[in-house]
Amino acid sequence: MEDLEQNIFEIITHSGTARSTFYDALKVAREGDIDKAHSLMDEGDHELTAAHNVQTKLITADMSGKTKISLLLIHAQDQFMTTMSEQTLIEQLINMQ
Repeated sequence: MEDLEQNIFEIITHSGTARSTFYDALKVAREGDIDKAHSLMDEGDHELTAAHNVQTKLITADMSGKTKISLLLIHAQDQFMTTMSEQTLIEQLINMQ
C-alpha cells in the first residue's frame, strides 16, 4: 500500500509541476519570448511523461489485480488528465501569439 501511495503522489507531483510550467510558458509567450515558452513547454512535457510512466506502471499492476482503487488514486488521475488537456490548450494559445 505504501508503494501505491508513493506512486500516486508521484503522479500528482509531476502533473502539478507540468501544469505550473505550462502556465509559465504561456506567461512568457505573452511577454514575447516564444523560444523560452517552447523550452518551458518541453520541460512541462518531460514532467507529464514522468507522470504517464508511473500511471502506466499502475495500470499494468491493475491488470493483474494488484491495485487498490482509492479516492487519492482518482484524484491523481484527475490531475493528470486535466494537465494533459491544459497542455493542449496552452500549446494552441502560444501558437496564436
